Amino acid sequence: MKPVHLTDSTFDAEVLKSNIPVVVDFWAEWCGPCRMIAPIIEELAIEYDGKIKVGKLDVDSNQQSSIKYGVRSIPTVLFFKGGQLVDTIIGAVPKTQFVAKLNKLI
Repeated sequence: MKPVHLTDSTFDAEVLKSNIPVVVDFWAEWCGPCRMIAPIIEELAIEYDGKIKVGKLDVDSNQQSSIKYGVRSIPTVLFFKGGQLVDTIIGAVPKTQFVAKLNKLI
């Protein structure tokens, strides 16, 4: 499964009202570190299909969600469970760090 492309208008329905945990990648086209983790985000969407939802939110065109969650640098990956923010990763990190956080969520 591919990551869901999120917008400010779809964030609540796709993330906060999801019945499974959601991982949201806050990114931008011009961001080098964002491009570095993009393949990891894609892999997680496939490997955890059915267990978690993976979303990507472009911060340039969706500033409301970025402001709401205090995203000041990208990439920032937020982990939600039951509509609540439960964990965060800031910056380009190895896949193992994502997996460790995901395994706590499911």
